Amino acid sequence: MKGWFTINTLDLNVTSEMEKAMQSSHGVGYSEYSRNLDLRIEVEKERDREHVKCNKMVQDLQRKIHG
Repeated sequence: MKGWFTINTLDLNVTSEMEKAMQSSHGVGYSEYSRNLDLRIEVEKERDREHVKCNKMVQDLQRKIHG
């Protein structure tokens, strides 16, 4: 059918430590994360925001140390 497409689930080898971290950080497990595209997008947006925030903190600290 025109306009239809399939989103495959992720095939991940997940350790118990990875599962605990995902549950702790995002409140979901990898099985749900791999099946739900909308959830994946939200988790990745959250990860990106956190990454940007951490980079800004590092830059601020470097400026204070070297500036």
